[in-house]
Amino acid sequence: MIRFTPILLAILYAVVMYRFSVWRTRRELDSRSTELADPRLKDMTDRLARALDLPRIRVNIYEIDPVNGLAAPDGRIFITRGFYRKFQQGEVTAEELASVIAHELGHVALGHARRRVIDFSGQNALRTALAMILSRFLPGIGVWIANGLTTLLAARLSRGDEYEADEYAAALLTKAGIGTAAQKSLFEKLEALTQSRAGAAPAWLMSHPKTADRIAAIAKLEDKWAVNN
Repeated sequence: MIRFTPILLAILYAVVMYRFSVWRTRRELDSRSTELADPRLKDMTDRLARALDLPRIRVNIYEIDPVNGLAAPDGRIFITRGFYRKFQQGEVTAEELASVIAHELGHVALGHARRRVIDFSGQNALRTALAMILSRFLPGIGVWIANGLTTLLAARLSRGDEYEADEYAAALLTKAGIGTAAQKSLFEKLEALTQSRAGAAPAWLMSHPKTADRIAAIAKLEDKWAVNN
């Protein structure tokens, strides 16, 4: 029984962390967000809603400065104040912001938003269990190895989710008559908008795929759709 204690503790830790993460995320978003009300963007969200046979798509402003979009575990879609500010300043178009909303809708529709909370909790549990086990055989460096392995796993899972959400967004934008041009142009802007230093890190260490790879993946989809049509 003693040999299974680290695993049982890790499972218990994962359950507790999952519940805490959901509660903390909801509380943070509720306290720091308001509904987006912009007539210039309403046409975009209405077109996305019609493509999905929905009465409307509600988008919320998350009051933080970093440029980002996110999907909450409960299915809500958020654009950060920093991202919306870029739109107000003319650095991002309405179509490009619509591509972000479509991408986050993809995370919700594909179950990524909820699964990410579970994955985060599970990865923390895995990190704890690995650290406890490896430290017995590799004192002093077991923790570092455990951290490295779980970081690599998390990055790989996240990149897969991003490609899937990109594909969902491309299909939705096409169906809505908005097209994928804005999706690709936004990718080209994102590194500058987020002041990303992704180019300095190997792709397999990044939680998001490289910009060129994401654009190429969408181009392949366009070629496939053109052939099928």
